[in-house]
Amino acid sequence: MKSDSLEGRTALVTGASRGIGAAIALALDRAGARVVLVARSRAGLDATAAELRNSPLVLEADLADPDVPARLVSEVRQRLGEIDVLVNNAAVAMRLSTAELNAALVDELYAVNVRAPLLLISALVPSMVERGRGVIISISSVSAVVGTPQRSAYAATKGAIDAATRSLAIELGPHGIRVNSVAPGVVDTDMWARNKAIPGVIEEIEALTPLRRWSQPDDIADVVVFLASDAARFVTGETICVDGGMARTANLYGGAV
Repeated sequence: MKSDSLEGRTALVTGASRGIGAAIALALDRAGARVVLVARSRAGLDATAAELRNSPLVLEADLADPDVPARLVSEVRQRLGEIDVLVNNAAVAMRLSTAELNAALVDELYAVNVRAPLLLISALVPSMVERGRGVIISISSVSAVVGTPQRSAYAATKGAIDAATRSLAIELGPHGIRVNSVAPGVVDTDMWARNKAIPGVIEEIEALTPLRRWSQPDDIADVVVFLASDAARFVTGETICVDGGMARTANLYGGAV
């Protein structure tokens, strides 16, 4: 088997109904994995599942509910067996000034962006430890790496994920479990549709990106497949920026971005 093949493995992807999550599910499926699709939108999940070849499992769930992660893992085990790869992609994104924040908004961000991934990992780790293998990948953000305006709470959640990635890599590495995160820059998805309509935003993002283009969901998905595969067998504890060079070269963010 090629080192980048995922034949015979089961991968769970959260937020798989659209955008980056859907692209990740498709890429994992192309690599041979059987993919469990998780999101709140049944219609979106079904649309993603229709493009997959390897008998995907669709599970509609709201990860803001603290009881859901353990239930999801239990259901997948009952129906498919053990999970080899977890991709924590589901997230709530907010662009708010600090003055607009309140307890409910902060709690909403942390419930989905931090608590849910950690609880999914907690539910999966015992079986991964027992088998001596497993891969955990979390989708972070360029906002966790460099300062971005009006995203303090969102950036804090993604920074938490990156910190957890490093801690988990130390804790789980001796058991053969690899833990990494992927930090996209500006990805051309529906989430950016409104901002793209603002005059100058497209050009501003391109100017901040050394590769001079917006990233596409497949750019992120291909890196996730690499990390999930044996090709990345000695990679753990990393936050890999997949942003066209933005985080390492941009001096500041400004304007409407």
